[in-house]
Amino acid sequence: MVAETLGTGFLLATVIGSGIMGERLAAGNTAIALLANSLATGAALIALILTFGPVSGAHFNPAVTLCDAFVGGLSWRKVPGYIVAQVAGAFLGVAAANVMFDLPVFFASHHPRQGMSQLFSEFVATFGLLSVIWGCSRRRSGAVPFAVGAYITAAYWFTASTSFANPAVTLARSASDTFAGIRFADVPGFIVAQLAGAAAATAIFKWLVPALSQANPQGMETMADSKKKLLFVCVENSNRSQMSQAFARILGGDKVETYSAGSRPSGVVNPKAIESMREIGYDLSKHESKSLDDIPDIEYDAVVTMGCGDACPFVRAKQRVDWQIPDPKHMPPEEFRQVRDLIKSKISDLLQSV
Repeated sequence: MVAETLGTGFLLATVIGSGIMGERLAAGNTAIALLANSLATGAALIALILTFGPVSGAHFNPAVTLCDAFVGGLSWRKVPGYIVAQVAGAFLGVAAANVMFDLPVFFASHHPRQGMSQLFSEFVATFGLLSVIWGCSRRRSGAVPFAVGAYITAAYWFTASTSFANPAVTLARSASDTFAGIRFADVPGFIVAQLAGAAAATAIFKWLVPALSQANPQGMETMADSKKKLLFVCVENSNRSQMSQAFARILGGDKVETYSAGSRPSGVVNPKAIESMREIGYDLSKHESKSLDDIPDIEYDAVVTMGCGDACPFVRAKQRVDWQIPDPKHMPPEEFRQVRDLIKSKISDLLQSV
């Protein structure tokens, strides 16, 4: 919630602040003011998504939050908190920008943005935004911050409304009578158009670019599709999750597809883990410690966490399990083997439940 509040706040401070600065420096040239506004907003989006994405997913947008919950990427119980945080952050950002430029904290915008062309522009802008998010996140999740920033920069120019594409942004911009403002009377229509565009894009991309675990153009189940996809996550991805992945491969055979990652990967697999697994005939020496950013963005049949807490809340899964297994990295060899054997037992039970 704090990440969504801060991220949306900085986004609105950028939108309003760069609009004020651009207008003041452009000496009446609206095109130059809009260029400054769009470039600053696009750049800020890239930075903010990279900054807050690992914490909250960096939605900063109620339309994105609702659509993410609809496709199962976010629990519905978190949606109200996200939206409240986004709206609160948006107004805080507007207040910060207004104060930085010696303006009233809040003052109602008189900038009219009305008519069907404006509403259709918002539908198109938000449809495009969600299309970029879904299209990139399903295949190239690491590109999402740059794709979103680039798209919003462009959409400032090719839409008549200058691409608000965000209900929280729209509502908050009504509280600043500046270059980027919007008259409050025009806000409801914008929000309806935005939600419609987001819903349309989500529906189309759910079919057009399905989750990899469900992708099959012929509608037939293949061997790869029938495999259970399991993800094991700990903090460093150097001990517990590595051994868990290994045992899942040993015990699950060709019935499972396994992955492991760390919330703060160490970069290397612990030599103790390598030696412990070598004792039972499995070689971990060529394994690498990976980040959550390095794993496929798919819906897993099961995600098992071990000590990473809420550091991986946006991994989609049919089943989530948290194993209270201590990190054995500082344990003597005999205790390390006990953790190894405990993991093997838990993997055996897990394979029977997925």
